[in-house]
Amino acid sequence: MAFSHRHLLGINGLTEMDIQFLLDRSDEAVQLSRQREKKTSTLRGLTQINLFFEASTRTQASFELAGKRLGADVMNMSVGNSSVKKGETLIDTAMTLNAMHPDILIVRHGSAGAAALLAQKVGCSVVNAGDGAHEHPTQALLDALTIRRAKGRIAGLTVAICGDVLHSRVARSNIILLNALGARVRAVAPSTLLPAGAERMGVEVFQTMEEGLKDADVVMMLRLQRERMAGLFVPSVREYFHYFGLDARKLALARDDALVMHPGPMNRGVEIASEIADGPQSVIDTQVEMGVAVRMAVMETLMQSADGETHS
Repeated sequence: MAFSHRHLLGINGLTEMDIQFLLDRSDEAVQLSRQREKKTSTLRGLTQINLFFEASTRTQASFELAGKRLGADVMNMSVGNSSVKKGETLIDTAMTLNAMHPDILIVRHGSAGAAALLAQKVGCSVVNAGDGAHEHPTQALLDALTIRRAKGRIAGLTVAICGDVLHSRVARSNIILLNALGARVRAVAPSTLLPAGAERMGVEVFQTMEEGLKDADVVMMLRLQRERMAGLFVPSVREYFHYFGLDARKLALARDDALVMHPGPMNRGVEIASEIADGPQSVIDTQVEMGVAVRMAVMETLMQSADGETHS
């Protein structure tokens, strides 16, 4: 099967076959990353620019490592502290970068739709590394890969996504992907941290962890995104942890072999207790490893798709 997309702007718009194709390809990249010799020449001679308008050490490092393992020339641009502060617009930045003839652009931006806008203005492939509270497709793919490798399947599993669903692009991308692959998805959050009409996103909504975690196969915690909160969404961090933080008592409500996940960076003692984050059911470190593999698979696939367009 050929992957027909030139960009990866979101999970929305991908078919089930597209998603499975990327996950299968990511599985192969995991094996490469575990070898002593990790480098290939797949993207040799190609230029990858990481354009981060928002700071994100983990995601940027993951994309950088993925590009280097594929043999690309990788350039990092942390735009938050440069030209944008001088009044340069997103379009100006796009035109400047386009003149450098990159082959793939990795974009993270605080505004929803920024990656899609850039994709219209540049001649290369664009990967959305997170845009506002909209989508974060590679995070959803790495989460799915982590689940599939641990459980052997995604279809039929009950996945509880817990915490700040309202502000989370990770939650949105995961909900779309998990539904596409046949999981039962729950959103577990206080009413102040649930989007209006959350049920229409294809989730069962619960406002207590006691109900939401019952018999769950996967417990996916979300970071409390205080930087995106324009008002008071939770009374206090301490109270939030009491009701919605994952501790041993709450985790005991899920299945005995339930996976514990978190996209990072974690606020220990706010969303998750340290003994759970570091405990036997946690696959948080595995998520980081899968992140590099997924980003390798995505970039390799997009470059081959672009080659197909060029030659057709």
